[in-house]
Amino acid sequence: MRAIYFDGRELSDAVVPRPRVRRGEALVKVRLAGICSTDLEIVRGYMALRGIPGHEFVGVVAEASTRRLIGKRVVGEINAPCGRCGVCGAGLGKHCPSRSVLGISGRGGAFAEFLTLPEENLHVVPRRLSDEEAAFTELVAAACEIPERIEIGARDTVIVLGDGRLAAMAAQVASLRSRNVAVLGKNRSKLAALRKLGIKTYGPGGGMPLGRNADFVIECTGSARGLPLAATLVRPQGAIVLKSTFHGTLDWNPAPLVVDEIIVAGSRCGPFDTALRLLAQERVRVLPFLTAVYPFDRWRAAFRRARGRDSFKVLIRIS
Repeated sequence: MRAIYFDGRELSDAVVPRPRVRRGEALVKVRLAGICSTDLEIVRGYMALRGIPGHEFVGVVAEASTRRLIGKRVVGEINAPCGRCGVCGAGLGKHCPSRSVLGISGRGGAFAEFLTLPEENLHVVPRRLSDEEAAFTELVAAACEIPERIEIGARDTVIVLGDGRLAAMAAQVASLRSRNVAVLGKNRSKLAALRKLGIKTYGPGGGMPLGRNADFVIECTGSARGLPLAATLVRPQGAIVLKSTFHGTLDWNPAPLVVDEIIVAGSRCGPFDTALRLLAQERVRVLPFLTAVYPFDRWRAAFRRARGRDSFKVLIRIS
């Protein structure tokens, strides 16, 4: 099969064997795959991947032990736990120390004609959703994990840091809980797209009131500067939710978090069922944040576009 392969230095077009289907797994023919910030960080050295990246996808089940899945259009959770260790026994499979992670660690990803995942990881896509909308499911699920980590009330003040694709989803999900959500970013065109959905934004010279008044700050900058900035905006005994993963180190003294008793909650993968329901109900909108769809043969151009300052989500049409 064709695939986009990362050898630790650069991406290349490759022909590789189809993945072997293990017991309890399904073979999925990929239709669309999304380029995520994590994929861009992998190219910079994050997770030391050698293999096929990509973890946001929609596809059709080609082989499965559960015959009702065959031919179904699906999306899939990316963590494949061992199912045997104490962490898995505690219901924390996505933190299993022996897990493989689609396109990130130990499992070939979605930038290929086929991928494999445990059948239990797959979710059938509602008919009313297009492939393009379904390809956002993993991203929306990551945003849906935020209210699983912190309890957002209707009167709570929430600031989302960043103006990219994850920030756009996080702001929409937070707005389902609170009437006081604002996005703080740098890119005027991206902030304008958020304002069209009724989300308050602040940008360069945007007049955001300074001061540590936020009950919650959701950090989606993808930058080492995000956490220190969040600490200047959250109130004492407030909470920061960290969503960014990046290749690099953080040179910052966390003492202010201790002094002001700030809760810091990491958050990554989230509930697919919730994400699909919100997408089907149009309570989270994603198509305004679809920048472009490229054919497989133009994947290099797709990656260049995904790195652009004005890009939200770029998809590659695999098949």
